[in-house]
Amino acid sequence: MTQVKKSLHIKKGDVVRVTVGRDRGVEGKVIEVDPARGRVFVEGANRVKRHTKVVQGSGRQGTTGGIVTQEASIPVSNVTLLVEVDGKKVPTRVGYERREVEKRRADGSTYTGYRSVRIARKTGEEI
Repeated sequence: MTQVKKSLHIKKGDVVRVTVGRDRGVEGKVIEVDPARGRVFVEGANRVKRHTKVVQGSGRQGTTGGIVTQEASIPVSNVTLLVEVDGKKVPTRVGYERREVEKRRADGSTYTGYRSVRIARKTGEEI
């Protein structure tokens, strides 16, 4: 069975705020997006401790053991996108618009095409 690639309204590098859970109110940058599972990794949110084992390297140095703190994933429905309005970070929903752009063919000629862009519903500006 083939998996269908889902599209999410949150992308890597977006600044988001966690709205639900023990890390509610935490703002951070999205480190990684997992569209198949509908989850995101947010910098500084949902930090968990992982116990790592000492691994002996063959020829090279192995990894050292210990306790490592790292971010775990959060459901994408538990975060909201933030945009900057007058120096403040404001939560917004994401909309999509088709905008006209100049495209270039391999032979150098240009033509008018369309591309879909994400816009902030609060401000109407491109994200």
